Formats: sequence, C-alpha cells, structure tokens
Amino acid sequence: MKEQLAVQLKESVRFLGATLGDTIRAQLGEEWLERIESVRIGGRKSHLGDKDSTQQLKDLFAELNNEDLLTVGRAFSQFLNLANIAEQEFNSISITDDPVEKLFEHLDEAKIDQSDFADAFEQLKIDLVLTAHPTEVTRRTLIHKHGELARCLREMHQSMLSDEERSEIETRIADLISQAWHTEEIRSVRPTPVDEARWGFSVIENSLWDAVPAFIRSLDKKVNSKFGISLPIDASPVQFSSWMGGDRDGNPNVTSKITQEVLLLARKRAAKLFAKDIDALQVELSMGDCDQALKDIVGEDQLEPYRALLRPLYHRLAKTQEGIDNYLAGHQVDDSNWVTCQDDILAPLLTCYQSLHACGMQVIADGKLLDTIRRVHCFGVHLLKLDIRQDSERHAQVFGELTRYFGMGDYMHWSEEDKQAFLLKELGSKRPLIPENWEPSAEVQEVLDTCRIIAKNSQQGFGIYIISMASLPSDVLAVQLLLKDTGVKWPMPVAPLFETLDDLNNAAIVMKQLLSIDWYRGYIQGKQYVMIGYSDSAKDAGALAAGWAQYESQEALVKLADEFETKLTLFHGRGGTIGRGGLPAHAAIHSQPPGSLTGGFRVTEQGETIRYKFGMPELAKGSLGLYASAILEAILFPPPKPKQKWREAITSMANEGRDNYRKIVRHDENFVPYFRVATPEQELGKLPLGSRPAKRKPTGGIESLRAIPWIFAWAQTRLVLPSWLGSMKAVTDYYQSGQQQIIDDMLENWPFFHSRLSMLDMVFNKADTRISKEYDDRLVPAELQYFGEALRTELDESIESLLKLLGQETVMETDPRGKESMSIRAGYLQPLHFLQIELLSRIRKLDDSQHDALLERAMMVTIAGIAVGMRNTG
Repeated sequence: MKEQLAVQLKESVRFLGATLGDTIRAQLGEEWLERIESVRIGGRKSHLGDKDSTQQLKDLFAELNNEDLLTVGRAFSQFLNLANIAEQEFNSISITDDPVEKLFEHLDEAKIDQSDFADAFEQLKIDLVLTAHPTEVTRRTLIHKHGELARCLREMHQSMLSDEERSEIETRIADLISQAWHTEEIRSVRPTPVDEARWGFSVIENSLWDAVPAFIRSLDKKVNSKFGISLPIDASPVQFSSWMGGDRDGNPNVTSKITQEVLLLARKRAAKLFAKDIDALQVELSMGDCDQALKDIVGEDQLEPYRALLRPLYHRLAKTQEGIDNYLAGHQVDDSNWVTCQDDILAPLLTCYQSLHACGMQVIADGKLLDTIRRVHCFGVHLLKLDIRQDSERHAQVFGELTRYFGMGDYMHWSEEDKQAFLLKELGSKRPLIPENWEPSAEVQEVLDTCRIIAKNSQQGFGIYIISMASLPSDVLAVQLLLKDTGVKWPMPVAPLFETLDDLNNAAIVMKQLLSIDWYRGYIQGKQYVMIGYSDSAKDAGALAAGWAQYESQEALVKLADEFETKLTLFHGRGGTIGRGGLPAHAAIHSQPPGSLTGGFRVTEQGETIRYKFGMPELAKGSLGLYASAILEAILFPPPKPKQKWREAITSMANEGRDNYRKIVRHDENFVPYFRVATPEQELGKLPLGSRPAKRKPTGGIESLRAIPWIFAWAQTRLVLPSWLGSMKAVTDYYQSGQQQIIDDMLENWPFFHSRLSMLDMVFNKADTRISKEYDDRLVPAELQYFGEALRTELDESIESLLKLLGQETVMETDPRGKESMSIRAGYLQPLHFLQIELLSRIRKLDDSQHDALLERAMMVTIAGIAVGMRNTG
C-alpha cells in the first residue's frame, strides 16, 4: 500500500509539473518551455554531482537578462509549490498507521488497565497557539488556490472515476495552475497584523472547524470501544490560541487599536461559522417530539420546537456579524442583542441535546448537534484565545515614568528588592496608582491602552499575558499591577518567558522567589504558566547547549511546582525548524522531562508549519491524533529520569558545544562580515514577509537579529548552520575520550538524547556543502573564504560522526519517506540556488544610489522558492 502511494506521489508531481509546462508554453511559447525543461534536467543532474551540468546552469544564468532570470525563477518556484501540494495531499491520504491504535497496542503489551488510562485521559489538554511572525512566504490568494489544487488531486485519486469526470478534474487543475502562474507570488507590501490574524481565522474556517469535531468523535469512539470511557459533552481536549494581533514584542505595528480590531474580527468570524452551523441544524431538527424543558421555553403549541429555539440564536449571530461590521466602520451600534459569551450559544444547544436524548433520539443528538457543541467548547464565541506578549522593559518604563512623576526616583534604577516592595505595596492598595491627569510618553501610553483593552473585553477572549525577556520576579509582578490598575477584574494568567541561556538556567530561582510571596500564591490560585524559549536560547548558545538548558529548566520547574502544590503549564515556544526547537510531535513530547505534561501541553505552531500540519481537514485530524497519542503515551510511559552519568556527560557536551558555537558566532571578528556576504541576510530585509521588523532594534547587529531571519538566511545557502554548529563536534570529542559506552547507553535509553541526534539527521538531509561552496566562490571575498571552508569541513565531519554513531550508511535511513520528500524537491531547488547566486552578484554590483525593481523581484522569488523547497523559513 505504501509503495503504491509513493508511486502515486511521484505521478502527481510529474502531472502537475507537466500541466505547469503547458501553461508556460501557452504564454511564452515552445522555446521557453524547452529552456525550462533543459534547466530542470540540468538541475537534477547537477544535484547528483554532474559538474558539466552545474557549469552549464551557471553559464546560462550569466547570459540571461534580468527579466528572463525572473521567468526562470518563477517557473521553479511554482514547480516546488506544486510538489509540496502533491506531498501534502499524499500525506493526508497515507496516514495508514493510526497513532491512537498504535498507542493501544502499546497499552495492551504493558497491561495498562482502565483506571490508569482514565487518569491519563483526564489530563489530555492540547493548546496549540497559532503564530504568524515566523515568515509565511506564500500569499493568501495562492494558499487558497493551492488548497483547491489539493482537493482536485484527492478527487482524481478516487477510484471509479469516469473518463469524463477525470477530464473535468484535470481541466480544473490546469485552470488553477494557470491562475497561479498569472498571479503575483510576492506581496507588494508587508502583511499587517490584521492580515495575519485573518489568515489564522481562515485556517480555522477551512480546516480546523471540521477537523476538531471529527478528531474528538474518532478519539471518543476508539477510547469508548477500548476502555468503556466516554468523553463528557463539555470535554475540550484541544483548543486554539493565537498571537496574531496580540504579540507586540518588538513589533510597533501591533497597537491596542489593532488588538481590539482583531478581537472583534475573531468574534465576527466565529458568529459567521456558528450561524452556518445553526442554519444547518434548523434544517435537520424538524422533529416535533421534545421534553417539557424545551416546551417551557418555546411554548406548548410549537410544532417544530427545536427550530423555534434555534431561530432566535441564528438571528442574534447574524446581528453580531452586522453590528461588528458597523462598529468597525465607525458607526454607533446597539450591541444588546449580540452573542457575547459561550453560554449564549451553548444553552439552547444543550437544551436541544437533552431533549433529543430524553425522547429517544440519541442518534440525532450525537450527530451534527454534538459536533457544534464540541466546537463551542473548543472555539467559543471568540474563535481563538488571544495571547498578549510584551517585552519586560516596556513594563518597567511605565513605572519608571510614574515614579519620576511622583518624585520617587527612577524605578528602572532601583534594586530588585525595592522594586518588589513597591509593586507588592501597590498590589495590596485599594486606591488607583495611575493619576487621571498624568500624561505619559507615547510608548507608556500604548502599554496602558493595551491593558485597558484587556479590561474592556471578555475574559473568554484571552489566553495568557507573556513577558518576553523576563529575568526577575518584578517582571511578573509589574504586569499584574498594570492589569489591576487598568481595570482588569479577573486573574489573567501571566507567564514569564525565559529565552536566553542565562534566563533558562535561572528560571527556577526566579519562580521560587515568586511562589514564596504570599500575595502571589493567592493571586494565581494554584495555577502557573511558564514559557520556555527555544529560538533565542539556540541562537545564544547553539542547539545542544540550549536543548539541555531547556530540559534542566523544565525539570527544575516541575519539581518546584510539586513543592508549592501548583499546577504548572509549560508553554513551549518552538519554531518549525530544528534551529528554533522544531521537532516532530512525538519526539518533542517524549524528549521532555517526566512530569512536564501534568498541566497540559501548550506549544506555538508557526507560519508555514500551520499549513503543513493543519492546512486540510484530514491533515489536521491526523496531526491532532499524533499529538493526543504522544501526550497520552508520555503520561502513561514517562521517559526515564536521566542517570547521573548521563547528566555529567550531557553537561560536558553541552558546555563544549556552547563554547564551540560562541567561539565562531560571538568571538570571531570575521564571522559577521562572512555571514553578511555569504548569505542573502541583507536582501531578506526587503522581502515583505511577516508584519514584524527583522530586527528588535533597527541599529543592532547580529545580536539583535531575530531568530527567524537568522535561521532563514542560513537555510537559503543550505549550510543550515544554527541547527548543528558546534554540537556534533562536542559529542564526537566526548565519545572519543573513552566514553563510548555512556553515549551508546544514552542513545539507546534516553529519548531526550536520541531526539537530539535524530533531529541532526533531519538537518543534515537538508544541508548541502556543494551549494554552500557555490555561494562562497561567487560572493565571498578571497580573504574570508577560509571561513566557509572551515564551516563546511566541520559539517562534513559532523555528518560522518553522526552516521557512525547511529550505525547508518546515509542520512535519514530510518525515515525513507522523509528522505524521498527532500529528494523529489532537490532537482527543482538546484537551479534556484544558482539563480539566486547570480542575482545576488548582480544586486551587489549596483551602487547604493541604484535600484533595479526587476532584479529585486527576481531575488524575492528565489528566496520564497527556496523556502518552499526547504519546507521551512524560520
């Protein structure tokens, strides 16, 4: 079956490629198609090591004018998009090994009984936080076309199609591919935070709205069949939160007004989707039999009582949509008849549900009606729970200005002890701290306005408040005082984000100080969120040191939560790439310390990985199943606590890995000059991707560069440096120091360590030293080329060492499907790399005063195309 599907994938890629070829022929003529096909064949041969084909590609691109280079770039970028669509559709139909069924097999072998499973099942809580800031390179209009293409492919792969039906589908595919070819693939302007939020809403509408109830229904059925356990009607094993419109860390485009607009637009989209559900239920619930409770609401003489109950709800949902539109247009509105809370929808639905059960119509109650009830519990009237994120320094600025205004000195220069004393005194005070006639700076006013937006809206619309660059207890207390003084009447969870290596190492110390404060423990009521930063810690210290610091930090926090009898929810700020903490769901969950899932599992889902995991209902259902089974398995079979000798080994390797990494990235004066010329980092700033600036501080150097463009730049040249630099060298040194037995033991018996090496296996499958060398040969001055040579030597040696440790002949031996996935795209990627090198050379020869829009557009196309081919940006 799997082999048949693999053949089907290759056939789909060939078919889509040929259809794109027909589009190119129709617009540009046979000569252009032959040229593109020649480049494609040359790219494949070049990837396989044919030096003549490589030289021919370089010679051809050197001869072409800028407009022709753009055409070639567009063709291969489109090829890669189509290959990804084919693979995404393939993944959605090839989930043959049900992860929940595999879990049950494991449970049978371990003789897990109903009671143990029930305890684990009760702890199942998945909170997926959609984020847009890691660069999503594909425009929304193209994402829609790609979704339609995937749907057509699914239809085409169904059996029993007539020749006429197949022909119609193929015509529709040709239509969509032609639409895509004639559409600008690069945005002309950056998306706004509102654009990003709308994109998130669309993922819910087009995929998750159907996938969530289908997943819960399937999970409930399997668990009930196996253990006789049913999910309660109000169960919400999965929920979705969002940073889109709430994450203002380093993004001046996210203002309080934007946050308010996004909250309203989310409510409008939820009202639209629930109205559609209620309308469908009105059609179906035509029965006359009902219980007395329903009669008491609609009257004894109603012939269609269910419709009579649902009709007013439908009209309220319609009023909500219309009212929000009018409000955003600047009109005065009456919101008294809007749907405002979960119970507004839930109450009539539950009345219908209970009546149907009471009247012997369980099969009707447990159909579409139950699906809608499940959606209410998952999405609510706000569609998503919006997180707020802000930098700790911005909160300190508020109190710095206030204390100067009061003549108390400058809060920002106070000791930590004095800050805490001031904050706790004000938290206990009944008078307001902020004077009515005070006129703060614009920056401080914006922080206060954001808090007032939280106060103005419903608690149901928000998730948690995250403090980035948190390092002290006062960072948390400051936010709680701001929320109190701006009118927030409910205890909004406040989560410090520990993201640098030092902050991770100090996280438990900071949290112990907080939990030792009586007022604080009373405020949190036994529940605490802590966010673990993966991106910045890896950028700070390298992947190995960051990974161990994250592990130790979580371990210490779990122990601390037990000591203070506090339910701890760890929030994992992972990116899609290995360099930003990205791992397959199962490996990520099983590499966490024992006990770290007790408070649920909360993780960021970023940018393009949202589309790859949740872009289609079947894919989303499968991804949710993977998460659920992995979490249940980790609860029931927690990974072992590391042995002392393992700790000593990983600590030694992490320290050496950190030193190896920093020696190059931080301490070598030639690293930054090399990075600037060897990668398209400078050109990336011109690509209108996410709404956030590429740097936290416009004047900063490498240290202020965000983790996302940092990863993105190295992925473009296939050196993928942040994911491996210094790590394997440290492991190899330790192994060769006579510690082979310990390393082998860790690899065999410790999921955390095994996952570190497994992710390097994935990274090395995407790396290509030959491509990296091509960038250096053309773009890097002779006096800096030694730098790239040294990095590629370490990469080659790292790959060789890893293969020896894993007992493999080649990378990704244990994941032939993943290896084949990259192989399919490699031939299309090859020309784009050589094209990008040519474009970079031409752009950098221009004077500062010169500007070539065609060259820049072609450059953006290659950047986007390579990102699509690598299947990650940041």
